[in-house]
Amino acid sequence: MIDWFVNTLRTYPEIAIFLSLGLGYYFGSFTYKGLGLGAVTATLIAAVLIGQLGITISPPLKPTFFLMFLFAIGYGVGPQFVRGIAKDGIPQALFAVVVCFFCLGAAYVGALIAGYDIGSAVGLYAGSQTISASMGLATDAINRLGLPPEQSKAMLDAMPVAYAVTYIFGTVGSAIVLALFGPALLGIDLEAECKRYEEEYGGKKVLGGAGTAWHNYELRAYRIKEGGQIIGKTALEAEKLVPNERVFIERVRRGGQITDATVDTVFAAGDVVAVAGRREVLVSLIGPVAEEVDDRELLAVPTEGVDVFVTDKATDGKTLAELATMPSARGVFLRKIVRGATATEIPILPNTKVHRGDILTIVGRTQDTAAATKALGRPDQQTDVADVAFIGAAITIGALVGALTFKIGSVPLTLSTSGGALISGLFFGWLRSVRPTFGRIPSPTVWFMNSVGLNVFIAVVGISSGPGFVAGLQQLGISLFLWGIAVTTVPLVLAMYVGKYVFRFHPAILLGCCSGARTTTASLGMINDRAKSQIPGLGYTVTYAVGNTLLTIWGMVLVLLLA
Repeated sequence: MIDWFVNTLRTYPEIAIFLSLGLGYYFGSFTYKGLGLGAVTATLIAAVLIGQLGITISPPLKPTFFLMFLFAIGYGVGPQFVRGIAKDGIPQALFAVVVCFFCLGAAYVGALIAGYDIGSAVGLYAGSQTISASMGLATDAINRLGLPPEQSKAMLDAMPVAYAVTYIFGTVGSAIVLALFGPALLGIDLEAECKRYEEEYGGKKVLGGAGTAWHNYELRAYRIKEGGQIIGKTALEAEKLVPNERVFIERVRRGGQITDATVDTVFAAGDVVAVAGRREVLVSLIGPVAEEVDDRELLAVPTEGVDVFVTDKATDGKTLAELATMPSARGVFLRKIVRGATATEIPILPNTKVHRGDILTIVGRTQDTAAATKALGRPDQQTDVADVAFIGAAITIGALVGALTFKIGSVPLTLSTSGGALISGLFFGWLRSVRPTFGRIPSPTVWFMNSVGLNVFIAVVGISSGPGFVAGLQQLGISLFLWGIAVTTVPLVLAMYVGKYVFRFHPAILLGCCSGARTTTASLGMINDRAKSQIPGLGYTVTYAVGNTLLTIWGMVLVLLLA
């Protein structure tokens, strides 16, 4: 039975790949306090074990899935990357560039001191910085060095060994250094700083919402009493009587007639008005000075929640406080802002800037949400159908451009097909954010291309290098693990101090900037838990987009430096 199973895997290597994926995703899903191996490392370990059976896999499979993965990475971070480079995200983008150079320098110096070959050095870099994608570009670069086949193979086999040994601390250690040691090293109380940030910029923690019995925004009916404060005032004047709050008079019943209230509607004693606003405001401020009535007909208005894909150029870069003054914003409340490939939820503060490519969840009357959607962009259409023609064409264009080779003297320079696919993803992802009439790739599809594309590549690497893994681990294990700790920790510590003293980021978002620049999502989750706030996420998206791009490219650069 065992012989049949082994022979079947050797005959049909595609089964070995799916077995690696199944085991990797299953065991990678287990976590302890938010930390675990993750799908990539677990898939690599499973593939290495299966690779001990001596399985041969067709060469084109690995680069095919890797191109798909790189394009998905670029497509997801394109809007944030372009905006960070071109506009008000420049300080955060520059910070990410500096941190990426720290990461590259630490791996380069560590590899030189330790005397590692190119393959081990790249694995040390990829694992300690948790940037699996860099191994793909490094593989292309090693294959282009013109080395004897057996030397290239030795390097490529050493790469996943070093990656697997250093990745665990790269993940867990990053979270520990930033979330647990970071506040102490910087001398800050993270929770207090986030509260101070919210107080400075008018933020309030939002509870309740869809799926709960308590809702933040409500519509209630009140009868205007004799001598009432709003008698003789227009709706706009009446709404301004509640300072610093978004309160709207939506409808009015007068003499048995119900009409929609406009900004010019003037109120009289005996009118019954439907008022929309935060529940706290309606209960605590308006309730005591007005008579609440149960007028079902008046309150029976069609309402909806809409996800809006922001594309309007005039909206890009405006704060929520500025957008709130627009006529199209009347009657509309903002429930959530989601940004970037990681779907980072952005805190709702008056000074929070909205950018093209953001997805805003708004609620209100149907006619109000329709007007706001038209002003902001377009509805984020829910569909399971991806524009595969666009995906195929975009990857082809990027790979063809990347395949071009230019020579400076006798040195050949090329992006490689992998680098071309990444840049194509960045460009078309940004273009999609400003021209969303084509190139629709639903989030589940982006996830599949990103996660499964990478893990198929990792599975092939692990299966192919499996026979040499154990010997390499025995040779380099302990020292390599210790070097991984050093190469993980040094850039993060430097990043924290540079962010504080050079870039002078607010303490509430500084650690989020460090997490994004190092693309360590696990540490952001732990930082948010420690802060008891989502505020650190404000520093994550731009730095993540820049860091994810540069750290991936550094795999190829490191090979060139060491060669």
